[in-house]
Amino acid sequence: MADRIKFNIPGKPAYLTMVRLAIGSVADTMGFDFDEIEDIKTAVSEACKNVSCHGLDGFAEEYSVECIADEGYLEMYVTDNSGGHVLERLAKPCQSCPNEGNLAIFVIQSLMSEVEILDGSQGKKTIKMVKRK
Repeated sequence: MADRIKFNIPGKPAYLTMVRLAIGSVADTMGFDFDEIEDIKTAVSEACKNVSCHGLDGFAEEYSVECIADEGYLEMYVTDNSGGHVLERLAKPCQSCPNEGNLAIFVIQSLMSEVEILDGSQGKKTIKMVKRK
């Protein structure tokens, strides 16, 4: 049976280090090697920045990271929980929603086994990533 870990993060850049440490710990517990762990941490960081870049001060108020650790793979979801990308809330650093063609998504795709961008209800964005052993 898979282990499920989920936490909500305030959309402040200062918490990104905590996310990287938590994800790295999960990947290490699963037996990924050092390089794979660094790839996973980088991909999750980019996904967090991608979904949280919008908000009153340039960042979403909150986003979630969910991990499903199963034998042979780690599945991760990074989701904007702040109400989505509303035009009235667009602020620095982005002036338009990122799309699949931007550099962050390219980096994530190059590091992970699978990547999918999901548009949920109310404009909420989720980036699903899978890393296989």
